[in-house]
Amino acid sequence: MSVDTPSAEVPRLLVRDLTVVTSRSGAEVVQAVTLEIASGQVLGIVGESGSGKTTLGLALLGYARRGLRIDRGSIELDGKDLLSLPSGELRSARGSVVSYVPQDPGTALNPSRRVGPQLREALTIHGVNRRQAADRVTELLAEVGLESVPGILSAYPHQLSGGQQQRVVIAMAFACRPRLIVLDEPTTGLDVNTQRTVLDTVRSLCARYGVAAAYVSHDVAVVREISQRVAVVYSGRVVEIGPTEELFTSPQHPYTRGLLQAVPAADQSLVLTGMEGFPPRPGQRPPGCAFAPRCPVRIDQCMTERPALLPSGRAEHLARCHLVSSSHSLLPLPKRRASLGLTASATEASVISIVGLTAKYGTNVVLKGVDLHVAPGECLAVVGESGSGKTTFARCLSGLHLDWSGSIMFEDAAVPAGIKNRSKRVLQDIQYIFQNPYASLNPRRTIGSLIAQPLDQFGALSRNEKQQRTLASLDAVSLPPDFLDQYPDQLSGGERQRVAIARALVVEPRVLICDEITSALDVSVQASVVETLSTLQSEKHLSLVFITHNLPLVRSIAQRVVVLDQGVIVETGPTESVLDHPQADYTRVLLSAAPGEPDVW
Repeated sequence: MSVDTPSAEVPRLLVRDLTVVTSRSGAEVVQAVTLEIASGQVLGIVGESGSGKTTLGLALLGYARRGLRIDRGSIELDGKDLLSLPSGELRSARGSVVSYVPQDPGTALNPSRRVGPQLREALTIHGVNRRQAADRVTELLAEVGLESVPGILSAYPHQLSGGQQQRVVIAMAFACRPRLIVLDEPTTGLDVNTQRTVLDTVRSLCARYGVAAAYVSHDVAVVREISQRVAVVYSGRVVEIGPTEELFTSPQHPYTRGLLQAVPAADQSLVLTGMEGFPPRPGQRPPGCAFAPRCPVRIDQCMTERPALLPSGRAEHLARCHLVSSSHSLLPLPKRRASLGLTASATEASVISIVGLTAKYGTNVVLKGVDLHVAPGECLAVVGESGSGKTTFARCLSGLHLDWSGSIMFEDAAVPAGIKNRSKRVLQDIQYIFQNPYASLNPRRTIGSLIAQPLDQFGALSRNEKQQRTLASLDAVSLPPDFLDQYPDQLSGGERQRVAIARALVVEPRVLICDEITSALDVSVQASVVETLSTLQSEKHLSLVFITHNLPLVRSIAQRVVVLDQGVIVETGPTESVLDHPQADYTRVLLSAAPGEPDVW
């Protein structure tokens, strides 16, 4: 596919009436989307899990996932419609003219091949000769900040950190200087320093080479930082679109306002407010505004008439809401309340006490003499960069890592290393939620059986009791009952993570180890999950070990913070004290790298 250089007045990407439907029923998943992206511009695409943002991002490449098809519309890249190309020509355009950066770099890279050959293949497969490819690979490594990593080209993907893997994938995506690149949650799961590096890399490469970029994410703070314009997607439609700062400081659609109400603040502890209800599934949308059943300011017209995308104030800022053009106005949202937090009693015995914890992988020492305790009903946040030892610490607590020394006490009883050596009561009382729901859920079992499975191991409940406990856990993570008969591959990434959380909650544990559990969640669901966990803390005296790289979120859930650097605790104390008055240089670096939150209301 040959692409001419566009004029300054013509957007690099122009999408008209793009509609994606299910192959069987024809239900619309993405509905009549029209948008444009200029050369060198980043368009942020945000929305809840299941809103259709990833489906939209893939459709921009002329691709639809299994069970879906692009029904109509056009995707004009520099004036040429991708959807009109023959299938062979479109396939060859992917990687050279249009590129994709997936959420999980571990699945994007071939684990059995070294990094160098994979980078060279991204060039040679599109006609670049071997000598030019070798020179270009050296240039690519410098562009993504990996030129100083020893032996990077001879390394296998598993020998790199998550951030290094993601930068390799970005290098592959930019290798052939594409005109359009779609980035699907590329910083999910990365620590704040690595996230900062990845964002800076994407921003500089797009600006340098005039690439039009669509940045798909649920992380509102990240989208604000990297994008010049933002499209908010709900139920497969763009409900608001406009310049980034104007949209975040003066949102016109109630759904956008609801998302921003759920964003944690970096400078103060706030009660996070998630939106009630669920987005409608394809084929089940109401006749009027799709958001009307959940909207706190709806009028009668919203229930029967579908709104158009209308200008609000400025022509560049559009919102799909009847209130934009009516005599009604959006009610001011209440000021977000400061989170009171929970204060663990200093007189209570610790539910978990750790003394001199040292953990190794072979000869590599990952944790070095860690001492700390977790009080009943307390949330202890563990923060640090990738490789600091956070997950190894959690795996020692849960019995998943065996090679450690020191002492771990659970309610004054020593806990042995290894799950096989622990009692059934300890296994039930200490539950672990993994970061990656793709790997932690059996794809061959329904959601209902996955959540109920722990009940078979830890209790003798009747069928009706198991059903009620399963439904209660599903409701606690804001999922509707009709999910019980679905399978993991039918859910979005955020929905899968909520299922994993529900599975841990169903046995009513005493300690919940949360390993980056909100990294795949949109802000509204994240707020609901945090609210659920906070309620469990107070009502059931549940203790949490909350591993995260989201420092603003720490303020809304944790009473104490532990900062790990290369397996050593460099700072610990009450949350407000550590985040407002950090004493360690390393803590200051982490805080400075965190993306800012929208300063609205």
